[in-house]
Amino acid sequence: MDTLLQFVNLVLHIDKFLGVFIQQYGAWVYAVLFLIVFCETGLVVLPFLPGDSLLFIGGAFCASGEMNLGLLIVLLLVAAVGGNTLNYLIGKAIGPKVFNSHIPVLERFLDRAALQKTHNFYEKHGGKTIVLARFIPVVRTFAPFVAGASQMTLSRFQLFNFVGALFWVLLLVLLGYFFGNIPFIRQYLNVIVLVGIGAAVVPVVLGALWKMLRKPAAAKSGPGSR
Repeated sequence: MDTLLQFVNLVLHIDKFLGVFIQQYGAWVYAVLFLIVFCETGLVVLPFLPGDSLLFIGGAFCASGEMNLGLLIVLLLVAAVGGNTLNYLIGKAIGPKVFNSHIPVLERFLDRAALQKTHNFYEKHGGKTIVLARFIPVVRTFAPFVAGASQMTLSRFQLFNFVGALFWVLLLVLLGYFFGNIPFIRQYLNVIVLVGIGAAVVPVVLGALWKMLRKPAAAKSGPGSR
């Protein structure tokens, strides 16, 4: 519980953490930001890392002269593209094997037809999904894994992987660069971070709940119903 509270406190005051880190360790902050973004996008077990706020705060520190804007953008772009690529490759290597394992316990939960449908979806609409997922916490961590598991072609994935990463990094870093040091925004940054996360996550959750609620209703009003 204490660890969770410490993590929440870190997310809400990430600007203070980075400020202290820069004062103590200087250029090592680039390595830390690179590693956090790479792990958040590359490892499905770490979707909770604060990627969005880090990009914004990094841009703010560039505006104050404590970090180099060009170097930060290049490093974060490499981290974002590389992390997604790793996640995709893990999904491509593990996904089909899990679905074809014929393990009795897994047979109850895995739907091979659903995997094929997912593959078809990613071939048709996966590009938009990969790009838009960049801006939705948690979803951006799982999207490349699912793309790999559904066997989306690598060339198609990499095209939208790069486009999504470019938009994500440039938008958030430059927003931080131009607006991150405005006193009002700096003072209420924790609130802004929470509102931003909520604005991205809530519609996704509501959409998922709506689909779950519609399925029983559709089943009741099917051809056999009266």
